[in-house]
Amino acid sequence: MSGEQQLERSVLENKERDELHAIADAMGLKPGARTKKADLVDNILRATGVDVGDPESNGSGPSGEAAAKPRRGRTTRARASEPAGTEVTTQPDGDGTGPPAKAEGTDDSGATAAGSDDPSRARAGTDSTEAESKPATDAVRSGPAGGGSSAPPGQRGGGEDRARNGERSDRGPRSYEGASGEAGNRRGRRRRGRDRDRDRSERDLQGQGQDVQFQGEPVAVQGFLDLRDEGFGFLRTSGFLPSPRDIYVSISQVRRFALRKGDYVEGASRPASSNEKYPALLRIDNVSGLTPDEARQRPRFEDLTPLFPDSKMRLEVPGDAANVTARIVDLVAPIGKGQRGMIVSPPKAGKTTVLKQIAHSMEANNPEVHLMVLLVDERPEEATDWRRSVKGEVIASTFDRPSDEHTMVAELAIERARRLVEVGKDVVIILDGITRLARAYNLAQPATGRIMSGGVDSGALYPPKKFFGSARNIEEGGSLTILATALVETGSRMDEVIFEEFKGTGNMELRLDRRLAERRIYPALDVNASSTRHEELLFDRSQLQQVWKLRRVLNALGSEGNAAAGLELLMDKIKSTKSNDEFLAEIAKTPVPV
Repeated sequence: MSGEQQLERSVLENKERDELHAIADAMGLKPGARTKKADLVDNILRATGVDVGDPESNGSGPSGEAAAKPRRGRTTRARASEPAGTEVTTQPDGDGTGPPAKAEGTDDSGATAAGSDDPSRARAGTDSTEAESKPATDAVRSGPAGGGSSAPPGQRGGGEDRARNGERSDRGPRSYEGASGEAGNRRGRRRRGRDRDRDRSERDLQGQGQDVQFQGEPVAVQGFLDLRDEGFGFLRTSGFLPSPRDIYVSISQVRRFALRKGDYVEGASRPASSNEKYPALLRIDNVSGLTPDEARQRPRFEDLTPLFPDSKMRLEVPGDAANVTARIVDLVAPIGKGQRGMIVSPPKAGKTTVLKQIAHSMEANNPEVHLMVLLVDERPEEATDWRRSVKGEVIASTFDRPSDEHTMVAELAIERARRLVEVGKDVVIILDGITRLARAYNLAQPATGRIMSGGVDSGALYPPKKFFGSARNIEEGGSLTILATALVETGSRMDEVIFEEFKGTGNMELRLDRRLAERRIYPALDVNASSTRHEELLFDRSQLQQVWKLRRVLNALGSEGNAAAGLELLMDKIKSTKSNDEFLAEIAKTPVPV
């Protein structure tokens, strides 16, 4: 066998079995699925015009004898698993009189003879990397010297099969074999074992580890991406909860397109095959309103710069002077883009009604804002009413569902909002309520063993804090506003602990009063206890002075211990004017009580 043929054989034998199958299919050979790797190499070489049974490569000549000899420095394990050098190469040549090849060691005279016949072979004998890169099965497959062709696969000896098996276990140049080669093989097996363990969960879930070639018509799909801890994920095609119609997304697709949890992905899928549980995603056309190339360049939400809210979201609807709730909130607790607001309310104080009026005002005055309403542990009829009255997204997990579902919906919803903020959009989340969300995490999270007062696990408050802390105004563009309700005066120590943990995290607070609700004064807003941090960034300088004057008047009325008097006065003045600007202008004309 010439040096070029030897090089071609070594290149082919270093390839994986799948690559050899692909090469053979491209050449029209049609090998069987169980064809051995060595037979694939022989077939490919024959198809390219290479004579694999070249007499120069058999065991009768000096060079063939040298090639058939076992390689130096082999470990005991390699010799035990590959005895081909002693069994197969001792076969006689075509007439039965040829000398057997040596079983151990290296014959220097053989190398010298080869060098005298062909200088290139002499160089190959001195260069350890090139000489030892020739597979041991070349001499084995050369067959008898007089035959000139290799024996059929079924007639080969067991030693040849063992030699080929030993050859497949060795990787890399032969000069690195020996003790270090065996250690490298062990490390390689351990790495392959870890890879199999890492991918086992994905294969078990989907039914197989390789993509299936689909020849039919792809089905257009879209949904929210929910990633698992293992790296793969599913497109939730029926809202934010798992369903049988979800689409499987592989790890390679997640990495290739830099997909993130909460992305709204549009593409095409194929049906599930017989051994798969879910349809699989074939093509990705759109990621959160961006092309796949643009989606790879998105900044991460954690890397964006948070600022104080400085752009006011006006709730007062022009022409709707009767919307008292929105006008009062604009005056005593204005909401800006990126606000982290908490609506503190006892039960049956009208917090749901206040939230709906705020949501309707935001949709009317700020159509550019993406509104999301998240209902956790809520009544089913309330969820239906929200869906029918609000145009934005309504994500609900009712009280008859398990706590794991509450946390799953909340996490996917906040990740969805983050992905929108990353592309520069303004998002508002109305959460009802954060107390029940913390309770759900307290049940769903693994116990840390550190129990706070009221039976709250210390680790259960971090996820809802992370949720609430995501609200921010972004310097690079976009904002995330969260208005969450917190329950107080419920008689539960757990609710009090949860409220105290979140009390200082917000930068806006709107408090409702039970006594006002009992007197049927709605909205039951405690105007003296409601405020916004850094409200000077949301008002004009002239308006700010009038708002402060209004607060001094309301505080003077509230100091008498009657909160209803201040609220009733404020509501009467608001109803008598057409807008807040007109109301503040009247305040500027009246003297302030000392």
